[in-house]
Amino acid sequence: MKQSINIATIFPKHLFWDMDPSKLNLSRDKDIIIPRALFATTPDIFETDILKLEELYSAKDIVKYLKLTTENISNKVCVSVAKRYNVKPFLRFSL
Repeated sequence: MKQSINIATIFPKHLFWDMDPSKLNLSRDKDIIIPRALFATTPDIFETDILKLEELYSAKDIVKYLKLTTENISNKVCVSVAKRYNVKPFLRFSL
């Protein structure tokens, strides 16, 4: 896996508004990159966004870091990811 890559060339730069995306490391910063990559996804672009993530990370990592994140990832995204990988549905927020 190529470790030094400007993640803003793959995902929208505004998702990393509070940091320099060129300094992110694919291995070390999974906990930042994975949730941020899906932060602004919608049903229309989910497939595109998740395919980009899958080029960089395993399904196991994607699920793990979405479950652990404190980012405001929508429950719809969590359900879509769980469905895609055939894992038990998980939610970031409960009603």
